[in-house]
Amino acid sequence: MWLYLLQGIGFGFAAASQPGPFQTYLISQSISQGWRRTLPSALAPLLSDGPIIALCLLVLSQVPVWMEQVLYGVSGVFILYLAWGALRAWRAPPVPGVLEVEAGLPLGKAVVMNMLSPGPYIFWTLVTGPILVAGWRESPMVGLSFLGGFYLTLVGALAAIVLVFGLAARFGEGIKHAMLGVSAIALLVFGLYQLSKAVGVLQ
Repeated sequence: MWLYLLQGIGFGFAAASQPGPFQTYLISQSISQGWRRTLPSALAPLLSDGPIIALCLLVLSQVPVWMEQVLYGVSGVFILYLAWGALRAWRAPPVPGVLEVEAGLPLGKAVVMNMLSPGPYIFWTLVTGPILVAGWRESPMVGLSFLGGFYLTLVGALAAIVLVFGLAARFGEGIKHAMLGVSAIALLVFGLYQLSKAVGVLQ
């Protein structure tokens, strides 16, 4: 169980740290609307990911064992690709300033944006979905420990991004830079772990 919990924490942190439309939206809102107004938007994945996870797991639960190993291999390569992207973003000089966005209901917009983004579908199909399926087959508690670690870390890290960028943009750029570096390392480790499972080293 502890391995799945740690994986959930690691992938939750990596998912929150990766540059993307949703993170950009949170940063923009926190700077233009303030952290108090934006903070509820960090809960958007809890409201939008349920149908996404159900759809991805429905597909994954129908595949044979050999296909699971293929998925682990694809997952490992994809995670290493994410690690490379995080490393490149970490090496690039921070660019201060974010475009403002129009006022409205941040949480509602955040939920819609997350559901329409391909990121969660790709992530739950190629990265976290196979891990959740494997953990659930061991025990529902194991699967739930993975989900709990993932979403507690994801929401907590997103909330931290909102707070940091809402309070101090310059200080926030430094935190973002550090988070990208940690994310790159975490993704590298998990990518190699997924590849090792694909070739049966850890099975």
